[in-house]
This record gives sequence, structure tokens and C-alpha cells, in this order.
Amino acid sequence: MRSFAAHVVAIGVAIATLTAAAQQPQPGAGTDVYHVHFTKAAPGQAAALGKVLMTPDKTAPMPDHFLLLRHQEGDDWDYAVIQHLGQKAAIDAAPGPPGPARNLRAWHNDTFASGPSWSEFTREMGIGGKANTANLVYVLGVFRPVPGHGDQLQKILDQPLPPDAKVQSGGVLLQHLEGGAWQFLTLTRYDSWQDLAADRT
Repeated sequence: MRSFAAHVVAIGVAIATLTAAAQQPQPGAGTDVYHVHFTKAAPGQAAALGKVLMTPDKTAPMPDHFLLLRHQEGDDWDYAVIQHLGQKAAIDAAPGPPGPARNLRAWHNDTFASGPSWSEFTREMGIGGKANTANLVYVLGVFRPVPGHGDQLQKILDQPLPPDAKVQSGGVLLQHLEGGAWQFLTLTRYDSWQDLAADRT
């Protein structure tokens, strides 16, 4: 089975706060909605855009529930923001005034996706509470299945890490609801660049 896949290495530049634990979903079951935002900075504006993106959006249902990643290698975006919205999301037809990021970015791409509970997301991504994210490295992969093979691709992407794996890492699978051209997005967390290198070898 062939599918489109793109992998990007990024580092976490913001941490999220952890809320009370919720029930664990079944593997592959999306219980919550996430807003996935890829953005490219305008020339010379990457640092300023990063500062704006690190500031919680107070209009979001859960402003502090987000993970901000800075691109290192791979695709063309500079930042990815994965914002947790809870179990439902709504879009207002009357948008507010333009945000401070508008003149700092060249383009952006937004997708709503389903994924695990926020407590599972933060555990797998190594964020929240008093977690130290300074050395964490993330690999993002976006996938489009061959028509008619979405369930097969999802099963492959949602395989748990074997207990005897050489490198232990965290992983989350998000599934497209509305927006971008991808069907699945994987986030894999490594505790260091050394772990990423060991896994790649």
C-alpha cells in the first residue's frame, strides 16, 4: 500500500498546562477536537511570530492547552501549533479583529482534527505539569491514504511501541476532520536528539 507521507523534525518551544485526567480512549479513537495550525513567517519575522504564537489565545475554549513547535528540518512551515479545543468546536461566522500574527506570516494552513484526550496527549508529548521540555524533539508526519485504504493506514500508524523497542518515545495520532489535505498526522516525541538518532539507525 502506498500513501503520501511527509515527516518534519521540530522542537517544542512552549509548554502546556495539564488538567485533570480523563478516561483513556480506545486505540485510534478520537475523543477530542484539535486545531492544527501550520504557519510560515514573513521574511525576517520568525522570532516575532514565535513570540506572538507563544502567547495563549484568550478567545480559545482552553487557552493554555496547546503545543507550539519550531521547525528544524523537512517541510516549508516555521511553526506548528496544536491547540486542544475540547470535545466540540464551533466557528463564528463573524470573525474578530485581525490578530497580531497577521502581518508577521507569509501563509498559514489550518485543519481541525480528532485525537485523544488532553491528558493522554500531554502524557505522550511529555508536556504539562513540571515536565522539562528543553531537550524534547518532535517528529511530525502527515499522511494521505490511497483511496479505499484509510482504515488500513490508520491501523498501521496507530501501532503501539513494542515494549522491547531500543528507544522509548511518545506518540499521538490525529485524524482530519475538516481543513488541510492530509488525513492523518502523527506526532512522535523523543527525549533527546540522541534518542532520535538511535531510532533512525
